[in-house]
Amino acid sequence: MKAVVCTKYGPPEVLQIENIEKPVPKNNEVLVKVYATTVTAADYKVRSFDVPKSFWLPARLMLGLRKPRKSILGMELSGEIESVGKDVTLFKKGDKIFAATLQTFGAYAEYKCLPEDGPVALKPTNATYEEAAAIPIGARTAFHYLKKIGDVKPGQKVLIYGASGSVGTYAVQLAKYFGAEVTGVCSTSNLGLVKSIGADKVIDYTTVDFIENFETYDIIFTTVDKCPFRACKNALSINGTYLNIGRPIPSLQMIWMSLISRKKIAVGKNSPETAEVLIFLKNLVELGLLKPVVDRSYTLDQIVEAHRYAGKGHKKGNVVISVNQFKENQT
Repeated sequence: MKAVVCTKYGPPEVLQIENIEKPVPKNNEVLVKVYATTVTAADYKVRSFDVPKSFWLPARLMLGLRKPRKSILGMELSGEIESVGKDVTLFKKGDKIFAATLQTFGAYAEYKCLPEDGPVALKPTNATYEEAAAIPIGARTAFHYLKKIGDVKPGQKVLIYGASGSVGTYAVQLAKYFGAEVTGVCSTSNLGLVKSIGADKVIDYTTVDFIENFETYDIIFTTVDKCPFRACKNALSINGTYLNIGRPIPSLQMIWMSLISRKKIAVGKNSPETAEVLIFLKNLVELGLLKPVVDRSYTLDQIVEAHRYAGKGHKKGNVVISVNQFKENQT
């Protein structure tokens, strides 16, 4: 089978398509014929080893010293189950699924084995394979931070910085679903998109005085670590919550604020690797309450170009990779 192999840390060109052995599912696994995957921020950051200097050594020990230990990247996928292990009871051959592969990677391949009790669920019936592949990481991350950590409630004011990216577009929609008043921060070209997915207000960060437009918020959720923390902490309510997925560890200023105030800080928190949230998100998509935003689609042979585009940091929603061909009827 074909797979994209990351030969070393570096630019998109280190990704090479190779023929490798097709995997065989273990007794508790399903073999998925992959129809679509994505280029997440995690993918291109692992490939380029884009981590803070203070986190360089632990990241190398975790990911691999000379090159990625898990050479086939890809953190989420959708596809069809081709076969199942003898102990599998939750799925059957022919099931159309979507899944997160954040712990094992490996979605940049024509086939992938997954444990049946992992973050795997039947895909939304009204979503294409491309759309379904774009749900497991971005939407699950947004849900985990906003609901499980931030405990967002109806009537609260929520600011989402980076509202036009993968996590951001889901965060806007989920915050609205939970009844919050949502302000999205993005660039000029994405104001219309963020407004169209439910934001009550939008702020253009390219304006010189965009920080002065900050009001007071119950939750500030920054999906990219580019908004000055001094501005965020000043814009938090007395019992406000600051959520940041762009940093692996909190800064000293963040730690100090959490010690001397009632404000809550949550940085670098991973969501549980279970199917529970995927099933919840599937239901929202089928009810028309959550919609994946797809910026561009590429084929597996265009993986270098896809990584180059996503790595610029200006994608709207998700960048999708089509892997195997599938029938037009995807439901």
